[in-house]
Amino acid sequence: MEYKNVLTTCVYCGSGCGLYVQVLDGEIVGVLPVKEHPISRGKLCIKGWNATDFATHPDRLTTPLIRDGDDFRAATWDEALTLVAERLLAIRDEFGPDSIGVLTSAKCTNEENYLLQKLTRAVLKTNSVDHCARL
Repeated sequence: MEYKNVLTTCVYCGSGCGLYVQVLDGEIVGVLPVKEHPISRGKLCIKGWNATDFATHPDRLTTPLIRDGDDFRAATWDEALTLVAERLLAIRDEFGPDSIGVLTSAKCTNEENYLLQKLTRAVLKTNSVDHCARL
């Protein structure tokens, strides 16, 4: 049996708390706070403590899904991203840029949220971008 603690940053909000992901034989089995971390100082919120459940839940999506009639089918990332890009640009061109709004996620890093707002403003040509977290 191989056990290790992997030092990482929690992704469930923009705070960037430090945690160790406990891994046993390649499987995530738990999390521990990082006592010396300058932001979290050995503490985690409920999302951080339950990161194991989020990562290992049997209903977690692991591949893009595309609607096919009343059902969904698995797709490659290239296929899904191409479809989204084509449809968003078609909506923008037909109804105008302010017909699109983008809502980012607390699970994204600050850098990812920055890139999404740049994409929203530069490509979709709208300032209608917001964030779901209110810290």
